Amino acid sequence: METVIETVPTQLLVDGQWVDATGGGTFEVTNPATGDVLARIADATPADGDRALAAAAAAQRDWARTEPRVRGEILRAAFELLTERADDFARLMTLEMGKALAEAKGEVAYGAEFFRWFSEEAVRIHGRYSAAPAGNTRLITMKGPVGPTLMITPWNFPLAMGTRKIGPAIAAGCTMVVKPAHETPLTMLALAALLEEVGLPRGVLNVVTTTDSGGVCEPLIRDARLRKLTFTGSTGVGKVLVGQAADQLLRVSMELGGNAPFIVFEDADLDAAVDGAMLAKMRNIGEACTSANRFLVHESVATDFSSRMAERMGSLTVGDGTQDGVDVGPLITETARAGVHELVSDAVSAGARALTGGVVPEGPGHFYPPTVLVDVPASARVFREEIFGPVAPISTFADEDEVVARANDTEYGLVAYFFTRDHARVLRVSEALEFGMVGVNTGIVSNPAAPFGGVKHSGFGREGGFEGIEEYLETKYVGSAL
Repeated sequence: METVIETVPTQLLVDGQWVDATGGGTFEVTNPATGDVLARIADATPADGDRALAAAAAAQRDWARTEPRVRGEILRAAFELLTERADDFARLMTLEMGKALAEAKGEVAYGAEFFRWFSEEAVRIHGRYSAAPAGNTRLITMKGPVGPTLMITPWNFPLAMGTRKIGPAIAAGCTMVVKPAHETPLTMLALAALLEEVGLPRGVLNVVTTTDSGGVCEPLIRDARLRKLTFTGSTGVGKVLVGQAADQLLRVSMELGGNAPFIVFEDADLDAAVDGAMLAKMRNIGEACTSANRFLVHESVATDFSSRMAERMGSLTVGDGTQDGVDVGPLITETARAGVHELVSDAVSAGARALTGGVVPEGPGHFYPPTVLVDVPASARVFREEIFGPVAPISTFADEDEVVARANDTEYGLVAYFFTRDHARVLRVSEALEFGMVGVNTGIVSNPAAPFGGVKHSGFGREGGFEGIEEYLETKYVGSAL
């Protein structure tokens, strides 16, 4: 452990220099499995944020002029070095966030792929040329970088949520100020050092770590030098940031909360459905915006599905993610664990039954057992609020129209999952579900080659896929008379 932690910078990265925070303030990063302090890192002030934005603004012109091939090769080199150091990055994430090592290694592979994908997109930015209908003018469109971008990343995927934003920004020619979550900043600091190592020019990427997110970020959002804001996090915070961004009419990308339904139709392959449910529910300990939040199972297969889920969930090993054989690590904080248990208790008090789990364990660490609830009433809070933990609440339905209406009955619209063998139903239900992403007979939709994002209160904008780089590009039109 000490070797990995000791390699991570603990200062701010501003204009290519690792520097202390103004006033020398620091804060502790702790291991959620043990409570041990991993490191003390710089606690940025608003003045530090201003320095970081000044560096990004100063570097923007030269970076935008840098050849696309050069930008792409930097990303490709970062992909290769990150892949080479996958074990170290995985252990670092497990220490500061809690997920099991095997899952952390999966995140490294997933996160690194954004660098490879956008290394290939950097050289494919293009406009168009056409004749005006009247024939006397030629219409030319050009694409250019939006400009300096503030990136606010969450604690639950410390690597991938960074690479998903940094990759397209580098490819497009945008400079950046990154503000990682204070719970898990070490991975981002290590990633910034890696990007320096592969030749990213000074000032292109600046990293400010802070416990005063609002105090540091709001002045940047209201600053005319900033041209884009991208945020992954809760819907409540996202709404505040969108309001602040209105002052400068910033380009904004918001990847916010979710309340994903997981629908199992009567004709589903139950073996595949249970496998998919385990992936959709237990990825990242359930601490994911894409996590299945509501299990809606046809009444004819509900008992069988529920018993299989309880058996699978109950067999998972809970413990320190760095230990061999552990499947489920701790939740990020004690507050998070208390919130998850409060939702379970509310459901049980309303008539739900726990087939497995549902009891807070004694001892150190923020652990919560994988839990399956049945007979959950539709009014229970666990069906309305994002759980962000290893809890699977199950309810039944009788027909397709009913379950689609129930699935759509939420302010959120990030992702939905359903299992069926009926091809016509695949198309019919996919079109009817009011979500930005739909997983059909699969429990995972995230893919660097696909556009990730939601509708309604789950946000707007897309990350990944061909669409991902467009979030960092402006379109210029030139009309040239003959």
